Amino acid sequence: MAEFRVESREGGAIEIWTIDGEARRNAISRAMRAELERLVEEAGKKRELRAVVITGAGDKAFCAGADLKERATMSEEEVRTFLLDLRRTFRALELSDKIFVAAINGAAFGGGMELALACDLRVIRRGAKMALTETRLAIIPGGGGTQRLPRLVGMAVAKDLILTGRAVDAEEAHRLGLVHRVADEDVVGAAVALAAEVAEGGPIALAAAKAAIQQGMELGLDEALELEYQQYQRVLHTADRLEGLAAFREKRKPVYRGV
Repeated sequence: MAEFRVESREGGAIEIWTIDGEARRNAISRAMRAELERLVEEAGKKRELRAVVITGAGDKAFCAGADLKERATMSEEEVRTFLLDLRRTFRALELSDKIFVAAINGAAFGGGMELALACDLRVIRRGAKMALTETRLAIIPGGGGTQRLPRLVGMAVAKDLILTGRAVDAEEAHRLGLVHRVADEDVVGAAVALAAEVAEGGPIALAAAKAAIQQGMELGLDEALELEYQQYQRVLHTADRLEGLAAFREKRKPVYRGV
């Protein structure tokens, strides 16, 4: 059975990936993780695709974390393998040329929050909550939460959220910089609108800008500036760059083809 429902929008420029596991609060099972990794790999081969919105089925949970019922059946070695696989999958989101937008329609706890953190942009529905609850279960975030969260909101806030395991609501999440937008009701619609805004940019430029930001955060300033220069070279000789200049000069909307 498929773990995700995939819907295409805007002529294939945007896709919506809905975790189809409402009964288990869209928790991350081994099958769900494997399918997510496959979808990310396939997305990289679609030239027309610019951005992907990830959300959860129903209105209770975006993703409630790991499937603890499945986890209870795993040996220690199987848990280690699962964590390594999960880390690889989340890293693939960050390293992909596509832009990923999390539409947080309900609880994003544990691995669910880590999935959202691995996305480029985050939109949350008013009433939804986010938390890294692992220390309350006598473990720690194992899908990158201890590293991505402080890079996003700073060490002090990250320690507060991880060490207490407390949940934050949409308003606090926005205030802390965890999310970029708060939607009153239709969070998927708001996320699609944000993705469509992103998709208006040149696809090679979007990929280069994402790489410069994402990888540059892991480097010293001089190395990061060199990375920015290298990524600029990706766009310098593209037809899209010339199309952008022509469209600006002719006062029309550009038509980018990813070349």
